[in-house]
Amino acid sequence: DNFNYPGISFGYPNWSAKLPVPTVQWDYNTFLTDLIHLIEEQRMKKDTQNVYPPISEEEWRTINRLFDACEDNPFGYLGKHEISSGQFVVRTMQPNAENVSVISKQGKNIAKLQKIDERGLFAGILPKNIIDYCLAVTYYDNPETFVIEDAYRFGSMLGELDSWLLGQGNHLRPYEYLGAHFKEADGVKGVNFAVWAPNAKRVSVVGEFNQWDGRKHQMRRQGDIGIWDIFIPNVKENSLYKFEILDSKGNLRTKADPYAFGAELRPGTASLVRGLPEKVSGNQLKTGSNDPDKPISIYEVHFGSWKRGEDNRFLTYKEMAEQLIPYVKDMGFTHIELMPISEYPFDGSWGYQATGLYAPTSRYGSPQELKDFIKAAHDAGLQVILDWVIGHFPTDEYGLQRFDGTALYEHEDPKEGFHRDWNTFIYNFGRTEVANFLRGNALYWIERFGFDGIRVDAVASMVYRDYSRKEGEWIPNRYGGKENIEAIEFLRRTNKMLQKEAPEVVEIAEESTSFGGVTHQEGLAFSYKWNMGWMNDTLRYMKEDPIHRKYHHNQMTFGMIYQYSENFVLPISHDEVVHGKCSMLDKMPGDCWQKFANLRAYYGYMWGYPGKKLLFMGCEFAQGAEWNFQGSVGRR
Repeated sequence: DNFNYPGISFGYPNWSAKLPVPTVQWDYNTFLTDLIHLIEEQRMKKDTQNVYPPISEEEWRTINRLFDACEDNPFGYLGKHEISSGQFVVRTMQPNAENVSVISKQGKNIAKLQKIDERGLFAGILPKNIIDYCLAVTYYDNPETFVIEDAYRFGSMLGELDSWLLGQGNHLRPYEYLGAHFKEADGVKGVNFAVWAPNAKRVSVVGEFNQWDGRKHQMRRQGDIGIWDIFIPNVKENSLYKFEILDSKGNLRTKADPYAFGAELRPGTASLVRGLPEKVSGNQLKTGSNDPDKPISIYEVHFGSWKRGEDNRFLTYKEMAEQLIPYVKDMGFTHIELMPISEYPFDGSWGYQATGLYAPTSRYGSPQELKDFIKAAHDAGLQVILDWVIGHFPTDEYGLQRFDGTALYEHEDPKEGFHRDWNTFIYNFGRTEVANFLRGNALYWIERFGFDGIRVDAVASMVYRDYSRKEGEWIPNRYGGKENIEAIEFLRRTNKMLQKEAPEVVEIAEESTSFGGVTHQEGLAFSYKWNMGWMNDTLRYMKEDPIHRKYHHNQMTFGMIYQYSENFVLPISHDEVVHGKCSMLDKMPGDCWQKFANLRAYYGYMWGYPGKKLLFMGCEFAQGAEWNFQGSVGRR
């Protein structure tokens, strides 16, 4: 008969095992005794080969750093490694695990790992020629066996060219690598996470998929460019996550992903695994529709208060597409300008203090539904402009402020890096990685969502170092002047990049001073500039009682002196009908009939005046009350 035993096979009389060759008389009891001794000898020999080698002091220091979550090179220890010629070891951290085994992709047992540290570190020697493997894990509080992929067996997905461009701050589309991206490695689907945190001691991905435990997915540092990355298998869409950062001073920070493509609805602050939106297919723009010689009439909209649903709820992107777009088309506007829709924590900021620059706000639906809204506008012959806020960012702890423990996105000195008026930080436009983060964001919204233009908020606060500051509260530039040279270069370069990559797109500046050359190629290279001087002068004139206006005609005519020095947009924006400034109707003098007559006359004058037009929602039908973001237009 033939017999089988794990690791030993033999048959009588042709023995493959080294047993005494039988003579004429075969003693069955002697045979069993010899067989048992042989099996024990082979088992002991095999166990000796698979025993994890003694742990050195240096290795114990590495293990302690891993459990203290302060190891900056976890990939150098965890996962599969060659420890001697042809001998490989697998190590894995599995806190709360009782047993861990290495198994094949087909589920066959390969090796049971030893628990070399009671805190949850398992290790063992692998048989030769094992390439792909999984881990079978059982926990103390659960009898079920969980089969998981080892994140530390996968290499980096950052290519040499991407690495070089990101390090230089010259990557045209940094969002194609940084952030959270659905990927496949060695036939395994998962998400690749990458974040820039050059001064961190350790960075981990924490989320629903690892019980928010910073020990489980400590990231790999990419050389001296300061980028950390890790591929985590089997992470699902819409999973919540953040980055846990051990900064240079040993403080622990938990941050939302700057490049997240989705964000949790307030009051939650986590990022969402959404994946990079697909590029908008085809040319949805009408050729030349944004040119200076074409009519442009912009309807500015705050998505959350144009119209509310039952119980005062927000309308969704889908509902707005069904209701807003036909209305705007019927009113004769050519463009819709959306007030900021990058994710923001506080409704009262109207989106002007964004914490997720790459994430459409979850208040109104999914990113795909926003894309569908823009597509519907294009189908109706309308263009859509994004209100883009890159002059400052809020102080929320989970946001960009002191991201890795240092002034990474902002300036260290508050004289350069803090807006007292808005209690916000100012981006460090002179840092190439920061400029790259912002410049890429402009292209992201255009290529991935189909926006037809950007309107840059608060340009004056960007180009002047002394903006809203007293003497001694600001730092001059390297030539001793008040101009922010780095911000000026950033704006010029961003606009020229967009003009090259998306020539049909329009770039509009909200610039409230007489800064020269805003719409000149040798200046800031914008397509258009808001004419704030015209707006202020003419509204002051209209507030006068008609009997006094003959003394103030210069306020209506002065704008023509400089009208053709720039390409102007005439703006009646949200800023003119809020915070005690009254509605457009209430700015007019006289009784009710006279107010309406004055406003009709003013709009007629505005539409006949040279320049493109912008009107905030509610102004078109002479809303009586100031704008209130907490309800629909037309309601107090």
